[in-house]
Order: sequence, then C-alpha cells, then structure tokens
Amino acid sequence: MAVRPSARRRIHPARPRIHPYGGTNYPIRVIILPLRLTTLVVMTRFPRLRSAWATAHARAEGVPDWAWIAALAVPLTVLPSSIWRIAIVTFHLPIGEGAEGDDGLPSWLPDEVYAVLLSLFSELVAFTAVGLVATWGEVFPRWIPGLRGRRVPPLAAVIPAALGALVLTLMWTWTAITVPLGINVRGEPTKGDNPLSLDKTEGVIAAIAYAPLLLWGPLLAAVTIAYHHRRREMSHRVPAT
Repeated sequence: MAVRPSARRRIHPARPRIHPYGGTNYPIRVIILPLRLTTLVVMTRFPRLRSAWATAHARAEGVPDWAWIAALAVPLTVLPSSIWRIAIVTFHLPIGEGAEGDDGLPSWLPDEVYAVLLSLFSELVAFTAVGLVATWGEVFPRWIPGLRGRRVPPLAAVIPAALGALVLTLMWTWTAITVPLGINVRGEPTKGDNPLSLDKTEGVIAAIAYAPLLLWGPLLAAVTIAYHHRRREMSHRVPAT
C-alpha cells in the first residue's frame, strides 16, 4: 500500500543544542556563578546598595558577551592581592613575609591603614574598566556637575584606558620577572625576605595572590579595543528614515 506524501514522516535537520546559560560561554558563566549568587544575597539585604550596583553595572547597548565578562573580571584580578595585603599588613596574619610596609610613609599614616587605603584605591581604579561596557561610560552620570547627561567623547575614555593598559602590562610583567629574582622594579636588591620566594609556603601564597595582576593590562586592552570599535560603529550608524 502506497503511503501518501502527507503521511510521510517529516525529518527536520538537526539543530545545534544551545545551552540555556549561554552556549559557548557556559564554562565561563559557571565559574562566575558563585560570585553572582553572593552578590544577589548582598543586594537583597541592602536595597540602596542594590540600586547603586545596578546603576554601575547597567550594560551598554551593543556590548559583546566576551567584552562584558572581561570588564567584570578586571576588578577580580586585583582582589586577591588586596586581600593578601590587608591580611598581612593590617591583620598581621602569619601567611606571608617581607610585608613590613613602606618606609617612605608619613609618620601619621599607620601601615595598617595604608594597606586598606591602597587596596580600596586599587579596586576603584580597576573598576573603571566596567565603564567601558556600562552606560556611564557613554553618558556622564547625573552626579557630575556641568557634564551630567552629556555624551562621553570616545577618545576621553580610549586614550586613558589604552595608556593604562600599556603601563599595567609592562609594570606587572617586569615585576613578575624581577621580584622572584630578589630585586625590585628599579633593579636594586630587595630589603629583607623576598615575599614571593617560591621556596616557602608563604611565598607561594603571595605568588598566587599577585599572579592575576598579570591579566589586568591585557584584559583592559581588550575591553578598550571593543569600546573603541563599538563607539565608532555607533557614530557611523545612519538613523533610519
């Protein structure tokens, strides 16, 4: 008995399986999932902090996923060394050596306070990378007098970010070469014990804490390039008529 064409089984071509959490970016999203859950808990308990967080992380239009993730990763590259610095200098935990502080500090500034201030400043500087993928990197926020609501000139963000990426890449690469050899960035012998000596457990901990800083410059450079390309495309976009 002949089978009518309409009764034949239709065979559809196989479609690629897309994971609900982001396809090819799924492994990266799994890594940052615990961070997102922690952030969600904190934001739920503090509504004002949640509002400020949402404003600071408002994603700009046209930002690719890889640039968004790279920008969010920049502050995380600074976090381990900041925690290590505060643990050693401020709380005097026995997990490192050679962190007696900076001899050039003024007498009124204790080493314990300096370590906290330096860590907070480092995190704030690193967080500016988020502005390259957030809306406040394209339009000045309302709390800036005289500039609120105006468009950010692309070069006003690209030039400082590019110079910062270059300096950070050179600085931390040179530091990674010189410090394990027992010399500082000026080529002078390090005073006291070498905090990054891999012969001791404390040195290994310090090396692990400072190693992510090697990614700060390259990640910032990649996000800066993406920002430049995106703003250039926006300027060349012809409004629909």
